[in-house]
Amino acid sequence: MEAPLKKHLFFFDFDETIVNENSDDSVVRAAPGQTLPAWLREMRREGHYTEYMGRVLTYMGEQGVREEGFRAVIEKIPASPGIMGLFQFLKANQDLFEMVLISDANSYVIETWLCAAGLRPLFHCILTNPASFNSRGYLSLQPCHSHACPRCPANMCKRKLLGEYLEQRVEERGGRPFDRLFYAGDGANDFCPSVLLGPADTAFPRHDYPMHRLVKETQQSSPATYRANVVPWHSGDDILHYLKKLLGR
Repeated sequence: MEAPLKKHLFFFDFDETIVNENSDDSVVRAAPGQTLPAWLREMRREGHYTEYMGRVLTYMGEQGVREEGFRAVIEKIPASPGIMGLFQFLKANQDLFEMVLISDANSYVIETWLCAAGLRPLFHCILTNPASFNSRGYLSLQPCHSHACPRCPANMCKRKLLGEYLEQRVEERGGRPFDRLFYAGDGANDFCPSVLLGPADTAFPRHDYPMHRLVKETQQSSPATYRANVVPWHSGDDILHYLKKLLGR
């Protein structure tokens, strides 16, 4: 017997949403002295952060950092407040929610953290920058895709990823759409995909982070262009309470 279709599609960012840190900063704690040399930090360019992180990971490999060193720091990254309680609710209601992680971090960091936290089975898909260990034992990072969006960094437009994923899944579901979309994030690159949400959908921007500020600016300057319901959050408890009320649970 075919499993019933899930009613809602929930997208989560990773850095400073699921976890309470920027994981790119966290992995640097595996470097000698837990820091990077000034010459390397000066190579960072706006809009090309993944390219910069590729250089960082190469440097760390040259300094002898291997998988066990990365894993040790990744597994210690703290979850954001209330997030684990939110995931307990979503796990108990897996019949309702298809969950997707969409992040500008990388696949190795995300998979490692989710597995350590016992959360990996909750996610139907992870959309992110591919990362794996090469023949020298270095963690190697690749860009997710290419795009033409002027708002987003060169390696990833989450709006493009969300739109393509949604189109694919609706086709796989025989043309049957999801009842509601949800999106939880914090950064400026989380604003771009949230513009695709409609009046039945909900955006959860982390309170007073860049996504929240961009949402407020758009609601004030061009209210008709931002259609989603907006629920800012300080803790995963805020999202949890909203979902319980919405679903009558």
